[in-house]
Formats: sequence, C-alpha cells, structure tokens
Amino acid sequence: MSELDEIRKRKLEQLKNAQSQQSSQDKLAQQVEQLEMAVKPLFTKEALTRYGTIKTAFPERAVQVLVVLAQLAQAGRIKSVDDATLKKLLQQLTPKQRDIQIKGINYGKK
Repeated sequence: MSELDEIRKRKLEQLKNAQSQQSSQDKLAQQVEQLEMAVKPLFTKEALTRYGTIKTAFPERAVQVLVVLAQLAQAGRIKSVDDATLKKLLQQLTPKQRDIQIKGINYGKK
C-alpha cells in the first residue's frame, strides 16, 4: 500500500508543478500583451505589418523589440515607429553571424 501512496504523492507533485508552470506562462503572456497594447499605437501601418511577421516567425525577437520600444517610449525618446526604424532596431538586436566557408577537397586528383 505504501508504494501506491508514493505513486499518488509523486503524481500529485507533478500536477502541482504543471499548474505552477502554466500560471507563470499565463503571467508572462499577460505582460507581453500589456507591452503590445502600450507600443502598438506607435507603429505605422508598415511597421505593424512587419511586427506581425516577426511575431509569427520569431516570437522571442518580437518580445525583445517590444521591450526596447516600450523603454524608449517611456523615456520620451520615440514618438512613432516607422518601418525603417523597426528595421534598424531589428538589425541591432540580431547578433552578427560569422561567415563559414567550406573549401573543397580534391580526392585523387593531381
């Protein structure tokens, strides 16, 4: 009977952990939504379209953009965000990639 109690206890712990994870995910989603509501009115039509594309393809990058723009807006350094501004910000947030070149090897050729 103690083995069954142990299994029940572990299962109950797993359920509690899953609930707490869901709760933290809900809080994070709510914070992102609040950021969007604060920043989206600053976007021009083209910038809003680009943001939607970024949000679909790269959700983490979209959150980074929202955070930076919210900070800039709060500091009064930005009044509106056009497509060019959004592109520039994305370039700054994107880490530079190293060029990798693969050199061919000639097997058996002299």
